[in-house]
Amino acid sequence: MHPSDTLIPCRMTNLEQVRNDESGDLGFDFFAKKPSEFFTVTILTVCGIENNRRLINAVKKTIKRKLPNGQSEMKGAKDSIGVKNYFYRQVSTVPFDIYSLTLNKRRVYDSLAKQKDRVYNFIARNALERIPVNNATTRIEVIIDKSKSKKEIREFNEYIIRHIKGRIDLRIPLDIYHWTSHENMGLQAVDTFS
Repeated sequence: MHPSDTLIPCRMTNLEQVRNDESGDLGFDFFAKKPSEFFTVTILTVCGIENNRRLINAVKKTIKRKLPNGQSEMKGAKDSIGVKNYFYRQVSTVPFDIYSLTLNKRRVYDSLAKQKDRVYNFIARNALERIPVNNATTRIEVIIDKSKSKKEIREFNEYIIRHIKGRIDLRIPLDIYHWTSHENMGLQAVDTFS
């Protein structure tokens, strides 16, 4: 059972942390290589500094108590069911929401398959559009798993800001950060769900 099933979900009334992670790849050569069939963008939202702190502490506690020595990062695709269950129990009282969107890569037009950045930006934007940002009252922080060049980051940020700014009060600050999962433990939390 997801924590939102038993708790009042976050409705973006104070600091909102939006973390974005992906699974799969954006390779489209199904004949010469073996790319994933699907590409999924998963977003975890958590409202408030205290709830964010509780989520981060759950990640730290899970790493410290459940991961093998030498492993310093939670990875959804590699962690055992036992590790995931332990983490889920740690966050069971933290109100957060999960949004996910999956692309069947075989259905992408050939012309778009050559423009992987545009495909990624489009999927991420569509997933972000599901989040009720119009209720935000203080600040929105979007944290992206860093995987792009400086130019791609700039284009992504401009694209996302253009789409989100039209849905929020102009006085609400919107910040986008690109960090590795080592720099932001909240990204490890969303990776567990992706």
